Amino acid sequence: MGNTTELRGLNFDFSAGEVLLVDKPLNWTSFNVVAKLKYRIKPAKKIGHAGTLDPLATGLLIICTGKKTKEIETYMGQTKEYTGIIQLGVITPSYDYETEPLEYREFDHIQEEDVRNAIAANFVGEIEQTPPVFSAIKVDGKRSYDLARKGEALELKKRKITVNSFEITQFDFPNLHFKVVCSKGTYIRSLAHDLGQELGCGGVLSALRRTKIGDFSVENAWNLEELVQLLEERKLKISDENL
Repeated sequence: MGNTTELRGLNFDFSAGEVLLVDKPLNWTSFNVVAKLKYRIKPAKKIGHAGTLDPLATGLLIICTGKKTKEIETYMGQTKEYTGIIQLGVITPSYDYETEPLEYREFDHIQEEDVRNAIAANFVGEIEQTPPVFSAIKVDGKRSYDLARKGEALELKKRKITVNSFEITQFDFPNLHFKVVCSKGTYIRSLAHDLGQELGCGGVLSALRRTKIGDFSVENAWNLEELVQLLEERKLKISDENL
């Protein structure tokens, strides 16, 4: 977790620029987290995050304030580490459970060796990946997920990404527990979907947690509610000192 003593001592200078590590809660958007902190870090005029997490994902979110917002692109470009669960035998439009299943398929014939071979052959190294249509990518100036929710047919362009490692840490069929280390721009939902397609049984991302961005780890991140409480205490102390 974060440095409680430092924050209570009011040593943070949000206007000059700070980097906060936050453990994003489940069902929160990255924008929700930024909005929650925004008015509590005055006098900073700028705040932003380095790398969006989907609402159904948890884990490390880097929040930059003040002059540190200039470093956001640098953080976004760093290698990411994720853990999570891929559920075989299910296909959804969003590649996770934000949308309802389209189809269920048999998966009982899939063996551990089949999964390992599919990953080694197709999902490690520099690969081409098609992003989910339910994503924030812009198509003719509009967000892809807005168009997808309206039922518009979309075909997003493939992009080159790098998957440094893709390890199945536990087989609990139909659930595959995994750890992935990858480059910027990688959609773990697409990895789940594409692996399911390669195996012929379908697959959906049922849980995701970002554990690292570069040298930053979620183990050193603030619990959001605790951070908000401490920032409120900071505001009150500053108000009292100005009376």
